[in-house]
Amino acid sequence: MQIKDLATATGVDVETIRYYEKQGLLPAPARRGNGYRDYETAHLERLAFIRHCRALDMPLADVARLLGFIDDTTGPSTDAGAVDALVAAQLSRVRARLRSMQALEKQLLQLQSRCDGRHEDGRCGILNDLVAAAHGEACACHVHPG
Repeated sequence: MQIKDLATATGVDVETIRYYEKQGLLPAPARRGNGYRDYETAHLERLAFIRHCRALDMPLADVARLLGFIDDTTGPSTDAGAVDALVAAQLSRVRARLRSMQALEKQLLQLQSRCDGRHEDGRCGILNDLVAAAHGEACACHVHPG
């Protein structure tokens, strides 16, 4: 299949496929007489694996390590502990981002609470707080415990 067909089948952009090839994540396909790449089912499966790992937000270095375990032709020497550690590290990164996102949500809720929706005096509580923060003053979203 041509690269455009591989892209359509996997939902991966053509340029991304070429990038994965350059990075060694996806083996270079055979070339047709006209120079076009000729991808096989193995490319499709490998690209689907990469896409799934990336959907789990795994860094490409980790994806490459996992592919290395898959490609190990010496038999069942895949270190399950290493695979588990890789996934555990990713889980740790995701949990850290979740904590960060929860803190961000709390800050935005605090900032949003500054808006009463009336603005009769022409002043918006949210904008006032954002301007104050820009001047280094305290704002509702960055309340420091005293």
